[in-house]
Amino acid sequence: MNQLQSLTRLSVRQRVRMMVNQYEVRAVQPDGSEGELLAFAQQKRLAFKEQVTLYTDDTKQYPVLGFKARQAIDLGATYDIFDASGQPIGLFRKDFKQSLLRSTWHLEQPNHPPMVGQERNAALAIIRRFIEAAQIIPFHFDFTANGETVFSVDKKWGFRDRYTVDIPSPYVDRRLVIAMSVALDALQGR
Repeated sequence: MNQLQSLTRLSVRQRVRMMVNQYEVRAVQPDGSEGELLAFAQQKRLAFKEQVTLYTDDTKQYPVLGFKARQAIDLGATYDIFDASGQPIGLFRKDFKQSLLRSTWHLEQPNHPPMVGQERNAALAIIRRFIEAAQIIPFHFDFTANGETVFSVDKKWGFRDRYTVDIPSPYVDRRLVIAMSVALDALQGR
């Protein structure tokens, strides 16, 4: 956990598969190259009650963390984030009303101020809602607490979803950042 907590940059990539969404989360080295695999996630498409488990690798033998919706169908559902042993470590939820024009998420970590993540560019957020090929348009989320940026997630241009996650705060639990980063791709369109 201490090694994970010291990371300041991550890379999240979606693997292209027919029936499932798969994600690789990797550390980013100081030279910008991708480092070791930190987590592998698989999400079933069209699941009735959303649940994503992240594992150490694609053999899916050893869970690292996961998140699960409290409700089966809810536009502003709350998702609990669990550690490898199933203990809750935080939660997130989409702010449905604010997200109509500019996607907004709330992320909570025990004993820390709540974080709010919002698309950085309001104009681009509106454009993304009306363009057919919106999934190739990048988005940028900044998660802040008490006016300070805790972490940011930047989607890169392209047909294959790729994200860079910058984490300037030493206090935010990196497991929450990983869960939220995967959720932004897996749940953003809902």
